[in-house]
Amino acid sequence: MKKVKRKKPKPRQKVALLSVYHKEGIVDFARALMELGWALIASGGTAKVLAEAGLLVKDVAKLSGRGPILDHRVVTLVPEIHGGLLALPKHLQELKRLGIPWIDLACVDLYPLEAEVNRPGATRESVIEKTDIGGPTMLRAGAKGRRIVVADPADRPKVIEFLKKGKEVVAWHTEEFITELAAKAEGIVTAYTLVSARYHSDGAIDGMVGTEVRRCKYGENPWQNPAGLYSVGSNDPLALDKFELIEGTDPSFINYTDIDRLLQTVTHIAAVFAVNSDVLGAVPYIAVGVKHGNACGAAVSYDYRTEAIERMLSGDPRAIFGGVVMTTFSIGELEAKTLLYALTTGGQRRLLDCVIAPSFTEAAKDVLARKGGKCRLFANAALAKLTSDSLDSSTRLRQVRGGFLRQPNYQFILRATRWDQYGELAPLQSRRADLLLAWAIGSTSTSNTITLVRSGRLIGNGVGQQDRVGAAQLAIRRATEAGHATAEAVAYSDSFFPFVDGPAALAEAGITAILASSGSVKDEEVKAFCKGKGVTLCLIPDTTGRGFFGH
Repeated sequence: MKKVKRKKPKPRQKVALLSVYHKEGIVDFARALMELGWALIASGGTAKVLAEAGLLVKDVAKLSGRGPILDHRVVTLVPEIHGGLLALPKHLQELKRLGIPWIDLACVDLYPLEAEVNRPGATRESVIEKTDIGGPTMLRAGAKGRRIVVADPADRPKVIEFLKKGKEVVAWHTEEFITELAAKAEGIVTAYTLVSARYHSDGAIDGMVGTEVRRCKYGENPWQNPAGLYSVGSNDPLALDKFELIEGTDPSFINYTDIDRLLQTVTHIAAVFAVNSDVLGAVPYIAVGVKHGNACGAAVSYDYRTEAIERMLSGDPRAIFGGVVMTTFSIGELEAKTLLYALTTGGQRRLLDCVIAPSFTEAAKDVLARKGGKCRLFANAALAKLTSDSLDSSTRLRQVRGGFLRQPNYQFILRATRWDQYGELAPLQSRRADLLLAWAIGSTSTSNTITLVRSGRLIGNGVGQQDRVGAAQLAIRRATEAGHATAEAVAYSDSFFPFVDGPAALAEAGITAILASSGSVKDEEVKAFCKGKGVTLCLIPDTTGRGFFGH
């Protein structure tokens, strides 16, 4: 008998499900899929956009045989969709019998719930209406079914490139790619659900979902590994993931904690100058250097960038060795040389661990480079545009054993025009800029803190002390050891003086003005003491302006 050749079964046409709230770019993505031979299924609004663009697409309503119900609250929650996403290979015959297509890819984005929650005038009803149910369900079904799930529009080009490779993609890589997309989809859904939980519980339920954007060498110590920087996808231009490492080896965990602390200090300096521009003029050039998060040098200059750098370095030349510096201006060759060689002897080079600025010239990169990439350079153009709106407004969460603590961010800004209401003695006009600078530095340094400023520069920062007089004595000692004259300087205390001993130490050092808070039973005694010593004293109510930070 003559053998009959059996025809090879025709390959199954792959099917993509598209259901997006934001339609930007979806036509291009769908067209690319069609060019690869894929069939398209889409929910109502998405199907309409694709059809108007001339693409062949089947509406979910036609697939299921029923249109949206309950005022469009139920559209994609049908077996024809979720059966096609959740089926296993062993279910192919059942799908065929039921007339349900196997869905290979789900491209879904979600209703803008967070935008609605944050919208002025939003109500519980409006938030509920913007709470997506079908979208998260499709993403999770696709992830469970090991389909290609595209929850982030930024991944669409990557998916098309992956599909174009076809048979060139080995099995393990396919699994790895699908897993990566599924994990991202689950993360997006988790963050989305957390927004809803936070809103409906009035904050009684909270948390954080982040994605690792950079692996650190290790944590605070070499044995704390792995460690990394995670992003929550914030639109904040000053979020740490927006800082580009343009030179140097991988940042350490401590590099990032220093940058975070620096941002608090630098933005508070910019904000207090911006808010008090009627008294002080425009926001000046700002340079701040930290060691272990606390400012050991900080200065402003209205005229020259190099002047701001030199003043900053002179604050505590010993402590800044191996420190981290942030500026609100770009670094060129001259600024780079000033950072490394100003105030050193015999042309000795100053070692810095990180420099963060809006940008760097190529010449500056060459000057600052250290062997082994040990000087990391970070660039973020947003540093050059700081205003009173640049303070971090996000809720601060801090992990503790068994949970976390939550509080609003540090957003109080001192206004010089209100000082007269804070006490009988208002600060001298000539000392206002220094007092404002001292406040911005001290209120973003580890409590307890006494901060000394003179002529637009930090000269002594007594941070993290267990008693206030000890903080005052430390600030004075650091200033004198760095070669600064404390006479005519001003002081800021991040809380009230429980005794006269703190102001006494400051007065003896020649401090002419003190900014602190009231709330001590010794307030009247402190006022009388300062008046007797000719020291200008300004006390802000402790409940209004206390500056505790970094506990």
